[in-house]
Amino acid sequence: MNSGASRSSSVAIAAALALVVCRAVAQPAPPAARPMSAEHARLAAHTLLIALAAAGERLVAVGDRGVIVLSDDRGESWKQASSVPVQALLTGVCFFDSRHGLAVGHDEVILSTDDAGLDWKLAHYAPDAQRPLLDVWCGAEGRAIAVGAYSTYLTSADGGASWQPRAFAPAPAPRPARPATATGDDARGIEDSGGGYHLNRIVGASVDRLYIAGEAGRLYRSDDRGDRWQELASPYGGSFFDVLPLGGDALLVTGLRGNLFRSEDAGASWHRLETGTVALLDGAAALPGGALAVVGLSGVVLVSRDGGRSFSLEQQSDRRGLSAALAVGKDVLAVAGEDGVRRIVLGGAPAAPPEAR
Repeated sequence: MNSGASRSSSVAIAAALALVVCRAVAQPAPPAARPMSAEHARLAAHTLLIALAAAGERLVAVGDRGVIVLSDDRGESWKQASSVPVQALLTGVCFFDSRHGLAVGHDEVILSTDDAGLDWKLAHYAPDAQRPLLDVWCGAEGRAIAVGAYSTYLTSADGGASWQPRAFAPAPAPRPARPATATGDDARGIEDSGGGYHLNRIVGASVDRLYIAGEAGRLYRSDDRGDRWQELASPYGGSFFDVLPLGGDALLVTGLRGNLFRSEDAGASWHRLETGTVALLDGAAALPGGALAVVGLSGVVLVSRDGGRSFSLEQQSDRRGLSAALAVGKDVLAVAGEDGVRRIVLGGAPAAPPEAR
């Protein structure tokens, strides 16, 4: 992973997604005094989209150039948000409830909405910091945490209306010799930026327990809603991109080159799962009935029917890169990626492309 590489490419959108999900950080152009609002586009639902969240029954996807799209029919059709005050690449989205949510992205942008994603307001904007935000967590009682490049860590106690930067200083984990599961290719994911490791994903496992997936084999857990963090023993040296809590102390983490790991003890120890792919894995979702799905580049979809103890590969024929997934029915996913948003029926061919309006 190269921090000097661009997170988007006008030459090949597939390469663009590969860089986006690797969380490689670009040096932004000099910012305007005020950000420009996102433009409306007929094919907004088919542009590069990075993250998905549920606002009650509504689905909300965010991505390139400030594009935010909404679906009220479980991903069958999508419409663009009415107003978004930035054109930055948006990389994370979450909701406190069915109406109030946050989105984050480049230029250290944080947006807020109080109408389920139809209209957005600028809550935080610091382009000169050159520290893109990569994900955001919405918790109880208006608590929120935004994380990003070089260990950027911002907190809010008022539903995202105001934000305070905080040093990210987790208690360190022991550093054993690298396990046999780490390969030379994985080691290429190691990047010490000199300004802290990139924090790629933050998820909640319960009211109090949170996890962060980071670069260079970094994983972290908090048991007090983010007040204190503990670095976890890592199963390999490459970057991680998502965490999927499975209930109790069980969880999955996804990484580079098809690396997928399971823990039964809240990250104290790990077991590597066979995936049948070397594609980057960057999104995971639980489905009704107990199935699990993991998505990644090159149209990779991994499916588990045994609670995440084993996975089978359901390769999508279009091989379009996928970056996020949400369950919208039994064996049906809404996915976001390099070709926008669509539905995938597990065990069969991809569903028809979404209707954009």
